Amino acid sequence: MTGGPSIIRKPGSDRSNLELTNSLRSNFLAAQQDYSPPLSATNGSTSSSDEDSPSSRPQSSIWTTRAGSDYYIPTIDWSLSGLCEERSQYDITVKLFYLHGAHVKDRAQHTKDAIDLVLKELGVDSIDLLIVSFPGLTFDGDCEWEADKKNSEQGNDEEEVASWSILEELYNQGVVKRLGLAEFGSEKLSRLLAQVKVRPQVDQVNIKDCCNVPPPLLKLAKLEHIELLTHNDCTDILPIGTLRELLGQGVRGAGVLSESKRGMNGMRGDLSPEWVVKYTAVVRDRGVIENKGYFAVAELNE
Repeated sequence: MTGGPSIIRKPGSDRSNLELTNSLRSNFLAAQQDYSPPLSATNGSTSSSDEDSPSSRPQSSIWTTRAGSDYYIPTIDWSLSGLCEERSQYDITVKLFYLHGAHVKDRAQHTKDAIDLVLKELGVDSIDLLIVSFPGLTFDGDCEWEADKKNSEQGNDEEEVASWSILEELYNQGVVKRLGLAEFGSEKLSRLLAQVKVRPQVDQVNIKDCCNVPPPLLKLAKLEHIELLTHNDCTDILPIGTLRELLGQGVRGAGVLSESKRGMNGMRGDLSPEWVVKYTAVVRDRGVIENKGYFAVAELNE
């Protein structure tokens, strides 16, 4: 799944979650409209409720693609991919979110799939900065000191170091020029630095729930020459319920997933979101975003 940068407003959610949700929904709707039959083919009538009349949507098989065990929702026209100028004119940043519930053992394949999709979408063979977001890490506390302390006890160091080695391979292959991570406080970052070969050059932190960047993290970043960046991405960027709503049979759903109790057509089973990748291509000389979007992947357990 891929989508553009438009935004919807919903209280209580972070911008990246809203941006992703609306991007996917807009992409689904655009694809359905592109492949819909003319009004004359449906007697010129439309239903006021997709729930009451799911037939008002084109069949999902028309605007989606199945390749082996993979579904592309919507179908991707790779002939429209690529950037307008030479690769050297862009700064390309990619952020990969490993999601709750996805198997850690599958992260190597997930990472490869995510990077391959972005490279194909942009028509390039490398990215400038890859930032990885591990599940369960936050900066949450009444003050920056408390947030840094709580962060030190979150996540799983062993799994994070093992996953980092996957990113190191991409760096060694020249696919990624710089590596970064998100939500690593001073203690977690210090422990990671002691165990990795390719050191992160960027640490993204979301400090919306505390006042400032924790002083211990500032000190460590300066000592280790690590760039600190703030962000407002949502760690739980694609909850299961949100994805089912996007693909389901409701008024704002895409009509791809079946709801057997209501007799609807579509794919049957439970969805497990695995990863989301966010990419941005900025024209260096002008500081203009030319291409921005997402890919999201989930497993369908039939």
